[in-house]
Amino acid sequence: MTKLQFSVSRLALTCLVGLAVMPAATLVPDLSRYRQFQLGTDLLTVSKQMGGSPSQAKAVHRRPALIQELEWRPQPLGSSSRAEPAQQVIFSFYDGELFRIAINYDRYQTEGLTTGDIVEAVSATYGVAEKPPAPTKAAEGPYGDQQEVLAQWQDPQYRFDLIRSSYGPAFRLIGVLKRLEAPAAAAILEATRLDEQEAPQRDAARIVEESEAAKAKLEQARLVNKPKFRP
Repeated sequence: MTKLQFSVSRLALTCLVGLAVMPAATLVPDLSRYRQFQLGTDLLTVSKQMGGSPSQAKAVHRRPALIQELEWRPQPLGSSSRAEPAQQVIFSFYDGELFRIAINYDRYQTEGLTTGDIVEAVSATYGVAEKPPAPTKAAEGPYGDQQEVLAQWQDPQYRFDLIRSSYGPAFRLIGVLKRLEAPAAAAILEATRLDEQEAPQRDAARIVEESEAAKAKLEQARLVNKPKFRP
């Protein structure tokens, strides 16, 4: 073996040894998962993993695409006294495929923690965080509160955003499957437009239906009470 070949072989061995002792989390962080749940999974699989049923999913919109949500409230495992920081997890599905995972943390379990503390904890799973170049506002929360993106972890396929809500000192972690993020957003926007467009017609139909139901109830009461009425 020549001196050059020996040097190359020694360098390759050193690299392999270095990779072997390197913690797995520092090699390739898996941004496709939150705990045992994987983005892109179907509704049936996710419902089984959380110990539930697909029938528990709520249809948020049915057109132009089916948007469903499944809620999970994690509980501490077994007799563990360790508190569960994730108060609520919402799984969102686009035509049956998991495209979004929103984790809402218990404010009492995060009380006193700084943004840096949360980022450090999440980075232990998802690697080095990216800080938005400027304060980034996310979409409004479910109660109209403003949400700010504090940090991001992403690769070409997946992204996790750490968000702080203006409605109290609340933190959220949201994971998305990038290829479905835009189609899902477009479908939700179109569904909202259609709902607003058809709202007057639906309201009119509801009023007619309620009126007919009230008339039927009165007629049924009349049939029961007329034969036995004595002045």
